[in-house]
Amino acid sequence: MDEIQNRQHIVKQNRPERTMEGDAFSAFAITALRLAGHLTAAGDRLAKPAGQTSARWQVLAAARRGDMSVAQIARALGLARQGVQRLADVLESEGLIAYADNPQHQRAKLVRLTAEGAARLGVIEVAQAGWADGLGAAFTSSELDAARAVMARVMGMLEGDGSGG
Repeated sequence: MDEIQNRQHIVKQNRPERTMEGDAFSAFAITALRLAGHLTAAGDRLAKPAGQTSARWQVLAAARRGDMSVAQIARALGLARQGVQRLADVLESEGLIAYADNPQHQRAKLVRLTAEGAARLGVIEVAQAGWADGLGAAFTSSELDAARAVMARVMGMLEGDGSGG
């Protein structure tokens, strides 16, 4: 057996057996990860004319609520608090968000969108609306609702202890 065939044999030999459902879920997970990459890249393209990135856009959108701390935004977005803090500090230094006192917590300031931040967010949202309408036209709303429901169910299962099992 040549070296390549031997390696392939070892890989196949060490591959764990999965159920049909396990194989289907694995394919779903790989597709979801690839989709996430494509959505982030598309978000970066949509946000670029406003001088933003997908990550900054998410924080700006969360800041519009005005009643969330950095830690709450991080939890809502499923991101690390430290990463959101770094983004928020940059956005604040650029005048796109402002920190406000939090009546619920002395040290955890609330993140608020400034007028300039709202203007930048508006530019992104106009572009996103056209983009979403174009892509959405390829599907029925019930197809998209079903896909979203499956994804939400998986997220709910993973949010508990992270194992889903």
